Amino acid sequence: MSLITFRRLKILSFCHSAIYLGLLVLWLGHGPEDVKTVFGWAHGIGWIVMSLLCILAVRLRVIPLPLAVLVAVVGGIGPFAGTAGFVIEERRMHPADAPAERGMV
Repeated sequence: MSLITFRRLKILSFCHSAIYLGLLVLWLGHGPEDVKTVFGWAHGIGWIVMSLLCILAVRLRVIPLPLAVLVAVVGGIGPFAGTAGFVIEERRMHPADAPAERGMV
């Protein structure tokens, strides 16, 4: 079994987006500089790790190239796009599991 799976990448993407959201809240709310620094480093390192993992995941045929490009290129400025990309791709891969199909909209 591979360590790099679609589900794990999706979870990491959500975590990265949460870190970025925390950074935005701290920045807009004029939070403590040391906490902003920690969140900034976590976002930067998270983006690099996500980019490398997504490049590897494309080579392993775990995710499609457009999703990896979205994460690697747009993810540095707004990781929410990559997270949305994972949700969209998951729905594209498994349309029967979409909430609208189950009456959960």
